[in-house]
Amino acid sequence: MTDKNIAIIGLGYVGLPLAVEFGKKFETIGFDINIDRIEELKTGYDRTLEVDSDHLKSASKLNYTADIADLKKANFFIVTVPTPIDKNNRPNLTPLIKASETVGKVLKKGDIVVYESTVYPGCTEDDCVPVLEKISGLKFNTDFYCGYSPERINPGDKVHTVTKIKKITAGSTPEIAKTVDAIYASIITAGTYQAPSIKVAEAAKVIENCQRDINIAFVNELALIFDKMNIDTLEVLEAAGTKWNFLPFRPGLVGGHCIGVDPYYLTHKAEEIGYHSQVILAGRKINDNMGAFVANKVVKLMIKKGIHVNSAKALVMGITFKENCPDIRNSKVIDIITELNDFGIQVDVFDPMADAHEVNEEYGISLIGSLPNGTYDTIIMAVNHVQFADLDITSIGKPNMVLYDVKSTLPKTATDGRL
Repeated sequence: MTDKNIAIIGLGYVGLPLAVEFGKKFETIGFDINIDRIEELKTGYDRTLEVDSDHLKSASKLNYTADIADLKKANFFIVTVPTPIDKNNRPNLTPLIKASETVGKVLKKGDIVVYESTVYPGCTEDDCVPVLEKISGLKFNTDFYCGYSPERINPGDKVHTVTKIKKITAGSTPEIAKTVDAIYASIITAGTYQAPSIKVAEAAKVIENCQRDINIAFVNELALIFDKMNIDTLEVLEAAGTKWNFLPFRPGLVGGHCIGVDPYYLTHKAEEIGYHSQVILAGRKINDNMGAFVANKVVKLMIKKGIHVNSAKALVMGITFKENCPDIRNSKVIDIITELNDFGIQVDVFDPMADAHEVNEEYGISLIGSLPNGTYDTIIMAVNHVQFADLDITSIGKPNMVLYDVKSTLPKTATDGRL
C-alpha cells in the first residue's frame, strides 16, 4: 500500500478535505481545473472554509496542480467532482465525464480509479468506465480497475469531518475491493464498510439523501397543514418529540448539492427501467415549493398589518443553502426572493458568509454590505448564520414590519410567523 501515489480530481468541499488527509500519509496530488483555486490553496487559503490554514499545512505530502501532466505520477485516482442536475431536474454528468476523460489521458496498466461523486446505481460502470476505456485504450478489470466510495461530507460541520464519518467502499473485483478499503481505512478513524459491489455502494449513497428528503417533506407538509389550522408546527414537533422513537426532523428549505439534488438521480434511473417514482417525487415536489410558500405567507402577514405590498422593501438574511457555510449551490432562498419580486417587493439580501461575486454570477443578486436601520417593511430570517445571533433585528426594520423566521430559531413571541 505504501506504493500508492494518490490523485484527487476536484478540490471542492469533498475533494480538499480528503486530499489533506491522504496528503499526511501518501504522496498525493490535488488536481483542479480552477487555476485560481490552486493558487489560493498553495498560499494556505481555502475559500470553502472547510479546511483551515494550519490543517492545510499539515499535509506535507500534498501538492496542488492544474496541469494534467502531473497526474502521470499517480496510480490511485479519486474523482470528487460535483454531480448537479439541469433546469429540468435531470442528472448532469458533464463534470463526471470530463473528469473521467482527464483521468483516461494518464491512466496506466494496474491503476485504480475510485469515484466519490453521488450518482445513480450503475453510473460508474455504465457511464464512466467506457470513457476511461475509450480515452486510455485500456481494458476494464484487465488493465485498470475501479472503485466507489461515496462522499459523506457535511459542509460547515466541524464535528463530523471526513475522518470521523464511516466510509462505504467498493471495488470492481474482490481483490480491488480489499485494496480500496484498506487505503481508505488508513485515514478514516471512524472505520469503513466494504459493500459487496459498486452498484450497492452507489445505491446506498443515493438513498441516504432520499430518506432525509422524504422525512423533511413530511414535516414540511405538516407545516402546510398546521398553517391552515393556525397551529404552530414547532410546538407540535416538540410535543411529539417526547416519544422516544419520534424522528426529530424540522420543516425548512431543502437546497444544496445533496438532499435537493440526489433524489432526482435515483428517480431518473428508475424511469429508465420503467418505474415512475411515487413517494420520492412527491416529497421533492413539496420541498421544491417551500420557498414560494414562505414568500406568500410573508405577503399575507404584510397585508394583515396594512403594509402596502407593491414597492415595499424586504430584507432576506442569508442566501447560502445552510447556516455557517459559504456554499450557495442550489440554495432555495432564491425561490423566496423570486416570489417576493413577483409581488413587486424590492428585496435586499445580506449574507456575510457568501461570496458576493459568486452570488452575482449565479443568481444576479448584489449583496448589501451593511444593514441600515429603520428601512424594511419585512425581514425574513432565511439562514441562521452565527453572525446573526447578536443582531438587533427590530432596529433594522420599520416599527410596523413583518418578521418571519424560516429556521424557527427566534422566540415565537419575537416574530410574526415561522415555518
